[in-house]
Amino acid sequence: MSVGRPVPSGVAVALFAGALVPAALAVASPAFGWLALAVDVAVLLLCAVDFVRAPHARDVEARREVEPILSSGVDNPVHWELRSRSDRPVRGELRDEPPLDVESHGHRQPFALEPGEPGGVSTRLTYRVHPPSRGDARFGDVNLRLMGPLGLCSRQVTLPAGQDVKVYPDLRALSREALTLARASEAVSARTLLRKSVEGREFESLREYRPGDDYRHIDWKSSARHGHTLVRTWQPERNQPVLLLLDCGRHMAGRVQGRRKLDHAVDAALRLARVSLDAGDVVGVLAFASDVRAFLPPRKGAEHLRLITESLYRAEAGLEESDYGRAFDFAFARQTRRALVVLFTDLVDPDASAGLLTRTLALRPRHLPVVASLLDEDLEAAATDVPGDATSAYARQAASRMESEYRRTATTLRDAGALVVRAPARGFGSAALNVYLDVKARGRL
Repeated sequence: MSVGRPVPSGVAVALFAGALVPAALAVASPAFGWLALAVDVAVLLLCAVDFVRAPHARDVEARREVEPILSSGVDNPVHWELRSRSDRPVRGELRDEPPLDVESHGHRQPFALEPGEPGGVSTRLTYRVHPPSRGDARFGDVNLRLMGPLGLCSRQVTLPAGQDVKVYPDLRALSREALTLARASEAVSARTLLRKSVEGREFESLREYRPGDDYRHIDWKSSARHGHTLVRTWQPERNQPVLLLLDCGRHMAGRVQGRRKLDHAVDAALRLARVSLDAGDVVGVLAFASDVRAFLPPRKGAEHLRLITESLYRAEAGLEESDYGRAFDFAFARQTRRALVVLFTDLVDPDASAGLLTRTLALRPRHLPVVASLLDEDLEAAATDVPGDATSAYARQAASRMESEYRRTATTLRDAGALVVRAPARGFGSAALNVYLDVKARGRL
């Protein structure tokens, strides 16, 4: 193991700097020069002694604790457990090497360890990493700066601690949102008050009539048999196909609020998949750009959600045009039942939207298409800002044209019976979920 390298402390640097005063006075008298030299030599010798007496790498046990799967877009804790193997106190500083392109807060921290004992108390340090996107990541080695007893010099050593992790979408938010929606769906009285047709919805149970219930839901035979008025409650049908299509082309490579559009789309798709599977539906996923990159046929169950997550966490947006025709042909060559088709894409490019329109509208009336796209709030603001110069006027004109193209495409889709979702990044997943829940409540599948 390497003996490390010496690193002078701030105190040693201050002493060396203090020796510059007599060195400057050496012009008046040579004695000051000898004094400056003596101070420098003394400090240098003390630093050497301090380095020799400083703890070695073998005197410290360091272990990193981090989850093998991190969540993108949120803070993830990283813990370091330090324990002394020396019979003397150990002071120093730890500097971890978090993955590249990952924001970190507190990966460099001081520590103090008491003399080691069998089963002695360890010191625990914690910092946080904030991965902006999904994929594979790697933590590097850990660097320890072990302070000498005089406080003049440290021994810097590197301990091997390389560790691979995976970065998934924020699964904790996914679970919280699914739980909230599940609780909301348990409001039985709200289901009986729906004025929409119950065609395509399944009978759930009977309960006593309450003021405000729809008379059409009264079960007259059961009411006569039990001697009081009973109404039917309904639940959405189960085992219905939900197909999620993710555009991984160049239009999804742009950034919104510091993350790629595709990252927001994957987060929304996984939340929708989780809620759909919890509702008893079957969910399939297809990721595509110029060709199909990943495909999972519609299935159900918790294991299928794990497979969906595993297939999407490495999805990246390429700098290529998306072939909607190839993706649709691939998906619907295997899908014969009527399905809710949710396409996560971008609608600001009129050339790409033309091909999307043709293929999406061809799904009607056999399937129910939903087109979900992110609202770029910066682009929306640029389209309405008052220009102050020629450059900003040009930017406003370009932004206004893109917004107009979006509205034209969205109107065409809606007129043909497709559903269109557009929401800012913060509420994108919730907006897609609301459309799914409304479709299920109305029995549109």
